[in-house]
Amino acid sequence: MGLLKDKVAIITGASRGIGKSIALTFAKEGANIAFTDLKEDDNFIALEKELNAMGVKAKGYTSNAADFQNCQDTVDQIVKDFGRVDSLINNAGITQDNLLMRMTEQQWDAVINVNLKSVFNMTKAVQRTMLKQRYGSIVNMSSVVGVGGNAGQANYSASKAGIIGFTKSIAKELGSRNIRCNAIAPGFIVTEMTGKLPEEVVKAWYEKIPLKRGGTPEEVANTALYFASDLSSYVSGQTINVCGAMQT
Repeated sequence: MGLLKDKVAIITGASRGIGKSIALTFAKEGANIAFTDLKEDDNFIALEKELNAMGVKAKGYTSNAADFQNCQDTVDQIVKDFGRVDSLINNAGITQDNLLMRMTEQQWDAVINVNLKSVFNMTKAVQRTMLKQRYGSIVNMSSVVGVGGNAGQANYSASKAGIIGFTKSIAKELGSRNIRCNAIAPGFIVTEMTGKLPEEVVKAWYEKIPLKRGGTPEEVANTALYFASDLSSYVSGQTINVCGAMQT
């Protein structure tokens, strides 16, 4: 369909899982892709090759999304390489789950920095370019546990709830320059990470989901595509739960 033809998208944490699906989905719609990850591993190299083979311009950048100056330097280089930034997908994230009584300060800080501070870092870094363009779409990856909370994930839930508040504020702050900001709150998504869970744990999750299945990375990617494209040209400051009605 070419919904993103000749647009430039930055996707953080894109070497695998949801981020990879977003990169491939955007490329199919004609977007040129700048993606980041913490290290240049086999997945990183393979994705760059796969994207370029699709006929779009694509380049991977090693970057620590939790590091403010590193994000600024990376975005500056992306703008030099691609000329513009039309959409930013803040997807980088980690989990370090534990009950509050056992959670360490390091576990709290690590999750807040990678999940929440990274969204500030990257949004701040692309802001100047988008303001000059008077155009841009920022999509932040939250979670249903950021909406409803979850025992044993106080750090993760807090980071993802913070993303929603940040999204609403940026939508109001930058809307006058035609820059939109929205969030996606995935539920139980079938990825490599969830594939390591015991079968009985997965079944228990499915019983809680009205659609009785896990979502796919592609289904999350399609929502990101909606937000990044002009299909959502009058949608900003919103959070869509991609969760099979688990969170309503």
